[in-house]
Amino acid sequence: MPIKIQSDLPAKEILEKENIFVMDETRAVHQDIRPIRILILNLMPLKEETELQLLRSLSNTPLQVDVSFIHMSSHESKNTQASHLNKFYEHFEDIRQRFFDGMIITGAPVEQMEFEEVDYWKELTGIMDWTEKHVTSTLYLCWAAQASLYHFYGLQKKMLDEKRFGLFWHKVQNRKVPLVRGFDDIFLAPHSRHTEVPIEDIRACEAVTILAESDEAGFYMGMADEGRKIFVMGHPEYDRITLDGEYKRDKEKGLDIQMPQNYYLNDNPGVKPKLMWRSHANNLYTNWLNYYVYQTTPYDLDGTPF
Repeated sequence: MPIKIQSDLPAKEILEKENIFVMDETRAVHQDIRPIRILILNLMPLKEETELQLLRSLSNTPLQVDVSFIHMSSHESKNTQASHLNKFYEHFEDIRQRFFDGMIITGAPVEQMEFEEVDYWKELTGIMDWTEKHVTSTLYLCWAAQASLYHFYGLQKKMLDEKRFGLFWHKVQNRKVPLVRGFDDIFLAPHSRHTEVPIEDIRACEAVTILAESDEAGFYMGMADEGRKIFVMGHPEYDRITLDGEYKRDKEKGLDIQMPQNYYLNDNPGVKPKLMWRSHANNLYTNWLNYYVYQTTPYDLDGTPF
């Protein structure tokens, strides 16, 4: 089944060229099926790039997925044209009375700030609290995972000695949990961050079940409230050249950036990076949609309180 998006969203043409089944609103209304409603709060600066990555990740499922985007009212985006936001995004106030099967809250380039210093922190915590009664399962990515662990459980993040940047090997824990069904014992996943929530602190939090971790990168994935909250500390949605773009951008700016680990063949940034994490990323999103959204959500979403 397809993902349903607005017919003129720029990502639509790219997805169709990749042979991903995308359905616009006109065709979707003629299908007698209740689509899975997914809300994406996009906090990333390059919103169109993140849209494409997430839509690609959500496409590998037999479900019809109806995607809506929101952005922060309390923050002015400097890297995405206002015309794009006005056309394809809503504000939280526009949708706060609605219910959603699933929600994704992305990472954000604000990790080196204290949470309370982020200009949209109050609005974000209000949205996180809102998900408790309006969303079946919420997936928190990277900085959003750190923010939610702090907001719900008081777990503090800490600065790393150097940026955790590249591909890292992870091992699966709690293999019987459906979210990691089909995962290999060890797998690669991208990270790009300056902070972490120490895994020892997460282990000490009885509310959170750790599902995957790394000897090098620490905590990667966990869940709470029987899957109502999913935390992923990395960026499984990243495409082949995302880390490459970040590395070369920072090098051009003269920043002290290390080469992404385990990413370039023979550590040669002139060679096209190998894509080595897509299958597990697809597995993660498919398992989330199936076991924690579709299998759990009520059919009459609007009429059934959580």
